[in-house]
Amino acid sequence: MTTLIESDEHKSLRAAVSSFARSHTRTLGAADNKQFWQDAAKLGYIGVNLPEAYGGGGGGISELSLVLEELGAAGNPLLMMIVSPAICGTVIARFGTEAQKQQWLPALADGSRLMAFGITEPDAGSNSHRITTTARRDGGDWVLTGRKVFVSGVDIADATLVVGRTEDARTGKLKPCLFIVPRDAPGFERRQIDMELRAAEKQFELTLDDVRLPADALVGDEDAGLLQLFAGLNPERVMTAAFGIGMGRYALSRALDYARERTVWKTPIGAHQAIAHPLAQAHIELELARLMTQKAAHLYDAGDDLGAGEAANMAKYAAGEACVKAVDQAVHTLGGNGLTREFGLASLVTAARVARIAPVSREMILNYVSHQTLGLPKSY
Repeated sequence: MTTLIESDEHKSLRAAVSSFARSHTRTLGAADNKQFWQDAAKLGYIGVNLPEAYGGGGGGISELSLVLEELGAAGNPLLMMIVSPAICGTVIARFGTEAQKQQWLPALADGSRLMAFGITEPDAGSNSHRITTTARRDGGDWVLTGRKVFVSGVDIADATLVVGRTEDARTGKLKPCLFIVPRDAPGFERRQIDMELRAAEKQFELTLDDVRLPADALVGDEDAGLLQLFAGLNPERVMTAAFGIGMGRYALSRALDYARERTVWKTPIGAHQAIAHPLAQAHIELELARLMTQKAAHLYDAGDDLGAGEAANMAKYAAGEACVKAVDQAVHTLGGNGLTREFGLASLVTAARVARIAPVSREMILNYVSHQTLGLPKSY
């Protein structure tokens, strides 16, 4: 059963993360971002979800999403938390070999190594059934060929967890599999994508040109690809929701400060319902999204992958919508000041849309809910 009231441990974690994040200036540069990541890792925040036996905090996605939300609410979100500990760390912890766990989990937890995640393709998007990156056996090795786009942080990652497809020996059909590709693997090339989005983490297009990998580069069972893939994608959706909620809370807090202090006609503008009511609505929607995010994280940590899948999609949808509305209303509250660099809200106008678009669009989530939850027929 999902608890709606946070435990004392979670409340204490929120308070500690918030205090830590607010003591740092906003991390918009790569160098500042790296130092902030390392500082957070030293306090155990980056690896809070990873097993204690491998240097982690022994928590789950509930704790990790809480950390990311509070970092974002302080204006210091770390996008790579969605990728490195949440997706890659979770998949390796659940399905990796003992050697893979020993090699990666302690380093992911202490912040000394990072891992990126490559699933999206130019033509397939994130549809795992249409992925064209293929992996074939060649003796004892694997050979990967294909392309990926919108892969975050490849330039700072030590390896990328790549989703490819292999041929099922029984059916001849292609099935998804996960491979750890080192950053310096021959044939593994990256090109930075020119983004309008202002963020410390860069986006890349990857080319895999007959990248040869040893047999132990495969993560998990070759015949359990979808199960293992969604073991990473459900946390990704929960973490993206937390990312959006944190960003929305930060924007709302800046707007509230301004609405309390900005005085026109002898009264603070926050006293006027035209200003107050939209801000109240933004707060309500962020809180509702947080509840669904907590439910999704709880279900995932409890081992209910099916229930977590539905809740994680709903949480990501709700958080994306709430984030965009909160940022838009915050900018509107400040008027012209909302578009200045001084107040730090204008850059969020673009960033907020990430929670709507990635890692899956709101339209595909609506498809999921209409088909999987409501039982309506598919049009595709």
